[in-house]
Amino acid sequence: MTDPVPTLHFTDPTVLLTLTGPDQSGVTTRLFGELAPFDVEVIDVEQLVVRGRLILSALLTVPADVDGLERTARAVGAGFGLEVTIEHGTGDNRARRVGRAQVVVLGAPLRPAAMSAIAQGIKDAGGNIDRIVRMARYPVTAIRMEVSGADPDILQADLAAIGYAQGVDVAVQENGIQRHAQRLVVMDVDSTLIQGEVIEMIAAHAGCEDEVARITESAMRGELDFGESLVARVTLLKGVRASALDEVYETLAYAPGARTMIRTLKRLGYKFALVSGGFTHIIEKIAAELGIDYYAANQLEVVDGVLTGRVVGAVVDRAGKAAALRDFAAQAGIPVRNTVAIGDGANDLDMLAASGLGIAFNAKPVVRDQARTSVNVPYLDAIVYLLGITREEVEAADAAD
Repeated sequence: MTDPVPTLHFTDPTVLLTLTGPDQSGVTTRLFGELAPFDVEVIDVEQLVVRGRLILSALLTVPADVDGLERTARAVGAGFGLEVTIEHGTGDNRARRVGRAQVVVLGAPLRPAAMSAIAQGIKDAGGNIDRIVRMARYPVTAIRMEVSGADPDILQADLAAIGYAQGVDVAVQENGIQRHAQRLVVMDVDSTLIQGEVIEMIAAHAGCEDEVARITESAMRGELDFGESLVARVTLLKGVRASALDEVYETLAYAPGARTMIRTLKRLGYKFALVSGGFTHIIEKIAAELGIDYYAANQLEVVDGVLTGRVVGAVVDRAGKAAALRDFAAQAGIPVRNTVAIGDGANDLDMLAASGLGIAFNAKPVVRDQARTSVNVPYLDAIVYLLGITREEVEAADAAD
């Protein structure tokens, strides 16, 4: 049985070695190989290469022969033509900080002014940026910042406002082991997973598309009760052939990146559900095509192959969507705090609020203003970056198939 590792206290002396310069093979191996004879403990290591430039930092306890350690580190740097800086301090800086959060910034494009404003917002909230990593360059630029020292809820509110003003999207998640747990993604369908509104496409067959579209827009802005608006719109569909639903399905266009997002996350064990104010005839086909695990939608009444203008059973409205999320989470055996909800309309607000991470996707202003996280780029797969997955990992997984 090995001896327990001694606890590092905040007052214990530490030394930080940082090597910077042209990246070369063998730097890390040589540094730690030369440091091996010293009686030190490695507290932290971070290495980053940007366009061929290396930044390697090692935080160590202080040995009796600290001068010898410093000479050794400088000799390693000189051997590779690297600059070496040495800083003395106490303890592990990260251990002293409270509030650990992951801040993801999405921009298309991402400008320096936006990065400056976000960094200032983190500082103003009492936070410190410990690490910055690029998640993706295409189809959007996605940057992840690991932040300590600030309350994640305060960060989310402050940075969301800054992001909106700067024309970028910002998402904040509290760091913790739950972030790596299996998740359930619950998605709205119309104008989220697919482009456009199915009911308006069906209405085109009845010659009342403009009237239905006006009612839909008012409902999505929160000006009309969704249930009442659904009844009014479905009434206008009376007499439409049921076969028109199949024709509408054949013309559906998914949001850019939708298939990539679902394929990537399902590889990682995520479950998916569709919760729609639309209609089962369409939703069940989408679910089968994309491998969706659960779905809930409204059922149109059909008699003699024709729509009657009525809905059968309970309406999946704003409250119904939130209830469906909880029900699907229970079926999947996944805690509600590990659910991700994505939607664009006012009838999605309860679902977004009930989830662990609610994302307003290209949403109406009333939804964007109330959701904790907003994504306003047109690429649905940008959401994978909010979950800590890089573009390189997505492409590598695709290439492996």
